[in-house]
Parts: sequence; structure tokens; C-alpha cells
Amino acid sequence: MEKISVIIPTYNERENLPKLLKKIGKVFEKNKIIGEVMVVDDNSPDGTGELAEKLKEKYDFLKVIHRREKLGLGSAYLDGFKKSSGELIFTMDSDLSHDPRYLPQFLDATEDADLVVGSRYIPGGEIVGWGAYRKLVSKIANFLARLSVRGGVKDVTSGYRCYRRKVLQEIPLDKIQSSGYAFQLEMMYEARKRDFRIKSVPISFVDRRQGKSKLGVFDILNFLKLTIKLGLKDEVTPRKI
Repeated sequence: MEKISVIIPTYNERENLPKLLKKIGKVFEKNKIIGEVMVVDDNSPDGTGELAEKLKEKYDFLKVIHRREKLGLGSAYLDGFKKSSGELIFTMDSDLSHDPRYLPQFLDATEDADLVVGSRYIPGGEIVGWGAYRKLVSKIANFLARLSVRGGVKDVTSGYRCYRRKVLQEIPLDKIQSSGYAFQLEMMYEARKRDFRIKSVPISFVDRRQGKSKLGVFDILNFLKLTIKLGLKDEVTPRKI
């Protein structure tokens, strides 16, 4: 089995991080997964970074990257990518929205895929804990994102992913401009542009129960700007939407 890296950006996730690492540890052990978990902390005021350091004593697979300030989701993933050592690199939210129990399904899918996406919008996928309005907004945003990448994947905005190392080597990471949630869209566009094999696996996305969402108006505006910018380009071969 190929070594994996799981990149987990954190900002004020002290309550959620221990639970998430415990779940990951159990999945690693049960499925004999060889890997590392890289927590990228943006100097969380609640002490998430310090707690992560203490948890290294309990989990030998844990590594921690400390950053001086809140620099954004996208740049946290980029830092994690550059310092990771796995052949298969996962991205995962730190708020327990992404269940580690799906890791084996992702790994199975990488047998014939370069990028695997955890999808809320294919049969078997779902969103738990969101109201009708929030689900509608998410579907509209995802539809616009799918248009901008010319189809090829149902859930463009999902942050639960697994990249083969070669994908991250061929995409010019230093030129990725999105620092917030638009990062997922930009990475998908770059992967589609290079015609990598993309597969989806169904996941149950569960809304956070503790802490606050980091999604702000600035993130939404940047996301909309990027959908328009990418949609005006003609660099991707259209596929069925």
C-alpha cells in the first residue's frame, strides 16, 4: 500500500482536533494504512497549535506546521503539499465534516484515478445538518463551479480529496492564487486542464457541531470572481456536466 499524507488546516479547532485524530488513528490501524497527518495551524488563538504539539506524543503519525498568522485555507494546503511525503495526498476539513471512515474508499478509487473527490452530489452522497436555504446556495455555487471547469465532476467545491503526487507535481502550485475557499475550484480547474483522471466517491457531509464556520463574505466574493474568470477561459476540454 502506498504511503498517504492527510493535510488538515486548523484555526480555532481545539475542540474538534482530538476527536478527528482519534478517528483517523482507528482507520489507519484497522486498514493497515501507512501514512502521516499534517496539521497546518494558523496561530489559532484558542491554542489548537499547542494542543496539536501535545497530541504528537500520542500519535506517531502526526506532524504539525505552525504558521505565524491566519494566512488562509488555500495557502495552508499548499504548505502541506510541499512538506508532505506521501504518494497519495488527502485534504480534509478539521471540523469533523469529513469522516475518516471514507479513506479506504478513496484509496480503492485511486487504482484508476489521479484525483478522487468526496462527493455530496452523487448517489449515496448527502449533506447532514444544513437547512434548505444553505443547501440551495451550495448547489448553486457548485453548479457555477461545474460550468467553469467544463463538467467532468459532480462536486467541484468539495474539500475532501485525494491527489496523486504527480498531480501536485504537474500543477504549478506557486502560481495558484486563491488563498480561501476558491482554492478548491482553482485546483480542480488546473487538474481538468491537464486531463487527469478524476473519480468521485459518495460521502456524507455532516455540518460542524462545535466551533464556527470560517466561510466569510470575502471568501464568497472571491469564489464568484474566480468562477467568472475561469469560465471565460478556453483551456479545458468540455465533458458531460
